[in-house]
Amino acid sequence: MAGALVGLRIIEFAGIGPGPFAAMMLADHGADVIRIDRPGARLDPRDALSRNRRSVILDMKTPDGIAAARALCRTADALIEGYRPGVMERLGLGPEVLLADNPALVYGRMTGWGQTGPYAQAAGHDINYIALSGVLHGIGRAGEKPVPPVNYVGDFAGGGMMMAFGILAALIAVRNGAPGQVIDAAMTDGSALIAGMSWHFLAAGLNRDQAGVNMLDGAAPFYDTYRCACGGFVAVGAIEPQFYALLREHLGIADDDAFAAQHDRRNWPQQKEKIAAIFAQRTRAEWCAVMEATDACFAPVLSMTDAPNHPHNRARDTFIELGGAIQPAPCPRFSATPAPEARPAPEPGADTEEVLRATSVSAQA
Repeated sequence: MAGALVGLRIIEFAGIGPGPFAAMMLADHGADVIRIDRPGARLDPRDALSRNRRSVILDMKTPDGIAAARALCRTADALIEGYRPGVMERLGLGPEVLLADNPALVYGRMTGWGQTGPYAQAAGHDINYIALSGVLHGIGRAGEKPVPPVNYVGDFAGGGMMMAFGILAALIAVRNGAPGQVIDAAMTDGSALIAGMSWHFLAAGLNRDQAGVNMLDGAAPFYDTYRCACGGFVAVGAIEPQFYALLREHLGIADDDAFAAQHDRRNWPQQKEKIAAIFAQRTRAEWCAVMEATDACFAPVLSMTDAPNHPHNRARDTFIELGGAIQPAPCPRFSATPAPEARPAPEPGADTEEVLRATSVSAQA
């Protein structure tokens, strides 16, 4: 075993989306993540979110299953659960019970709306959570309806990554003498935090509270995507004046006074129209030959099929092949404690006997 988190044991109550993502992040770097699956569960070895685990099957509808889960939590540093508020309490596995059993336990609770508040018991998904936090309002083209950014912002950035951070922060606190505690990780809260810079820009008068009219949301000609002659797209983000000057040079508009006032928003529509016409004259490959890996802040817009084969991604091993599929590799990179070699999602229940025997619990739980 290797990795920065070797020696930590995390109990994961099986769920979908952000909970497994947080568990994956911890498991990727060496934590022993034991996933409690339900009878009849199925895992896809191609699923990155389920990799690097051990799996036990427990029937949480039986007293023996609950007892086994409770016993496992006594041996753990942390747990992750993603049920609606109150479900774990009704199972007899709420924070009061498990923290009494294991006072140093970090009890991670992953929900969309949080453990409290008027929406706490309501169903929802990423699109709902980022709608309520103000994030979705700012994503889209001017005058058009908001565009959901897949489920990256709420589920994974505002949810799973915040949970992983919270668990590690709480574990450091335990090692510094603090007691175990509950982490209330709400995707609504987390997505609001992810947008922290936009809140500052709004307060400072640098942004308008509209989508598609600000520098970073597609309104600026120097921060947008453009279609090329081949139908592919490129992305430019030349914000700083020296990078903007280099972009103008590569586009052949260095001496065009229409582009001199970079931040005059009145000129943006006309500037964008001209830049779009220039990019449309060449293929994406031709533009890459001119601008890729320069300070013009340029990159081709790659599909998920193409991205793993790009020379930069190949050089950094940004993607790996695991379980018969391409997956993003564990990150970030550690110089002294690199992540161990990744393992595909386990067969559900493959580790039940071994784990429960080591916990002195019947494998029939």
